[in-house]
Parts: sequence; C-alpha cells; structure tokens
Amino acid sequence: MNPLSLKMNIRWIVLIFLFLATVLLYLDRSALGIMAPFLQKEIGWSEQQYGNINTAFMIGYAVCFLIMGAFVDKIGSRLGYTLSIGLWTIAQATTALAKTWIGFAIFRTGLSIGQSGNFPVANKVLGEWFPKKERAFAVGLFNGGSNVGTLLSPLIIPVVVNAFNNRWQAAFLWTLPISGIWILFWLIFYRKPEKHKLVSEEELDYINSDNAVEDKVKVKWAVLIKTREVWGICICKFMADPIWWFYLFWGAKFLNGKFGLNLQDIGIPFFSIYLVSWAGGIFLGWLSSKFLKAGWSLNKGRKIGLLLCAGFALPVMLVPHVDNMWLAVGLIAIAAGGHCGWSANIFSLMSDIFPRSATASVTGIGGFAGAVGGALIAQLVGGLLQNSGMKGYEIPFFIASIAYFIALGVMHLLIPSIKPLHL
Repeated sequence: MNPLSLKMNIRWIVLIFLFLATVLLYLDRSALGIMAPFLQKEIGWSEQQYGNINTAFMIGYAVCFLIMGAFVDKIGSRLGYTLSIGLWTIAQATTALAKTWIGFAIFRTGLSIGQSGNFPVANKVLGEWFPKKERAFAVGLFNGGSNVGTLLSPLIIPVVVNAFNNRWQAAFLWTLPISGIWILFWLIFYRKPEKHKLVSEEELDYINSDNAVEDKVKVKWAVLIKTREVWGICICKFMADPIWWFYLFWGAKFLNGKFGLNLQDIGIPFFSIYLVSWAGGIFLGWLSSKFLKAGWSLNKGRKIGLLLCAGFALPVMLVPHVDNMWLAVGLIAIAAGGHCGWSANIFSLMSDIFPRSATASVTGIGGFAGAVGGALIAQLVGGLLQNSGMKGYEIPFFIASIAYFIALGVMHLLIPSIKPLHL
C-alpha cells in the first residue's frame, strides 16, 4: 500500500487541519461580503465607504503578512497557527459591536491581523510535510477550503441571521465555538513529521524523497528581497490576488445590483461559483503535479500550469455585458477556478525555490504584495461604483481577465528558470 497505507497517511490528516482552518478563515472573511448589500441599507454607508472598509482590511493584511511570515518562521507552525486563529476569531466576534462604517473598518483591520497568519503557516506546514511532487496537489486541496468556506457562507449565514430574528450580528458570531474546537485539536495533534509519534520511517523518507538537504540557518529578509525570484512571486501575487478579493467583496453586491438577488436567493449562485472554482483549482493543481511526475522540469511544469490557469480567467471580461444570471455565474466560476489553480501553483513555487527555513517569510512577502494590490483594487472599485453605478464593474472584470497573462509574462522575465535556490 506504499505510500497510501493508513500508517503512512499522517500528512493527509495534517492537510485536513489546513483545509478546515482555511474553511473557517473564509467563513469569517466572506461574511461581510454576503451581508454588504443589506448592511449598506441598515448602516447607511456609501459605495466609497464600503471600499474604505475593504481597504482598511487589506492594509492591515498587507502589513501583518510581512510580520507574520517572519514571526511564524521564528516561533514555528504549531504556536503560529494557534495565535493566528485565536486573534482572528476574537476580531470576527467583536465585529458584531460595530455601529458605523468606521467601526466595521476598525474590526476588519483586527480580522486581517489574525488572518494574515493562515497562509504563511499553511505553506510552511506543507513544506515540512509534503515532497515537491505532491505539493501543488496538496496546496490545491487545502486552498479549496477558501472555496468551501465562501460557498457555505451564503447558505449558512441567511439561516443563522433568520434564526436570530434577522439580527445581522449573528453573521459574525456563529463560528466562535467552532474555531475554539479547531485550536484545541490542533494543539493536541500537531508536531513536525520528524517529531510526530504516528509518522513511520517510510513516510518520513517519502516526505523527504525529493528535498535536498537544506541549511537550517535563518535566511534574512535582506537576502530574500535581493533575489529576482522573490520579486517574480510578488508580481504574481500583486496582480492576481486582488481579483480574488474583488470576487469575494463585490460578488454578492454585483449579483444583487445586476439581477436583484436578495439575501435568501444569493446562496445557490454563490454556492455554484465556489463549488466549480474549488474543483477547477484542485484539477489545475493536480495537473501541475502530474506534469512533474511525468518527468517535466519544474520550470516547464509550473509555467505551463500557470498559463492554463490564466486561460480559464480570460472570458470573465464578458460578465458585465451578459443578461443571463447563470451565464454570468458560470463565467465567474470558471475564472475563479483558474485563480485557485494559479494560487496553488504560486504557493508551490515558493517552496520549490526557497528552503524550508524561509518559506513562511517568502509567503509573507508575497502576501504583502497581494494585499497591497487588494487595497488598490478596493479603492478603484469603490470609486468606480460611486461615480458610474453598475457600469463601473466593466473595468475590474476586464482587469480580472488579463492580469494573469501579464503577471506570468513578467514572472518569466524575472525567473527564466525555476529551480531551488541555495541561499
């Protein structure tokens, strides 16, 4: 049964923890996007003020992504994940106290501080537990938690809010006990593979089967930011990550404004978008791993995988111009699937190139670049909608269709050959 026996499957149990944490992250993160069309009426914020709320989140996310990456490399994955989820759970719950758009901006900034730790920790854990040939597929699976969390939100939140007499505060409180249970089990279960009592020698050998012996010395930021590889990853994150934020924060508002969907009706379309995008992300992550297992070089396998992901996003520019809701949903779903595959490959690229001791730091630097792009897109979309109404969606959807191709081209110039660095 090598390497699929129960005895050798501990790494997949670890992956389940990462998946569930990412589900929780997006259940909490997407709650505001789902409630936005209705909170806008109750709280009374403008389109620009809603953009400001999301900009506040993205600025906090950007700054703390840098801090969290280095912090996690210093304190380790077990404690790092505990602190990250604990912080964002408290911030999400306190959002129920907000009374104005400024209050939402403050509490969303708190949420961003905690959530900035998720992907640096998860990427570090994957580098510790998975060989390179499985990593993109593993990233596609755990990153699918973003889709599951986002697709469950519009199904669960209306039910929760309705159960509490339509009090919107319930949308920000219901995950509190679930997050507490996750933290408890994580602290009990998680150890590094070489220190985990349930990991066999065979699995440990398999985990390390295509990893070169790495220097354990901490790689400083001053060294990392001088490499073209870091800048190539930053460009990919800066141009692609804002597209996902756009779908997450403005998807419900677009469907509400274009097709009149209310809180009860929006669940099935959103479920469809993120179910398809999850499947697309897993498929594209698996395909990249398949290329490597077939003997392709890292350079060829990753770049062809990224090119295919970019192709999935191209038709999304048509969304503002279609009058059929399900056609619009389908185009967004395919493009979101391309983004999930893109993210799986970019996360894998970080651990393909950089040693494990620097993986979380590189993830943090890349996440900073992506969050800066997210802050800019939040201001852009808020201003466009404030001044142009529904017509303002044409520009961000066009950007969403071509940004991946531009990012891949720049990345190829900066990283002509993908291979491990010895820093």
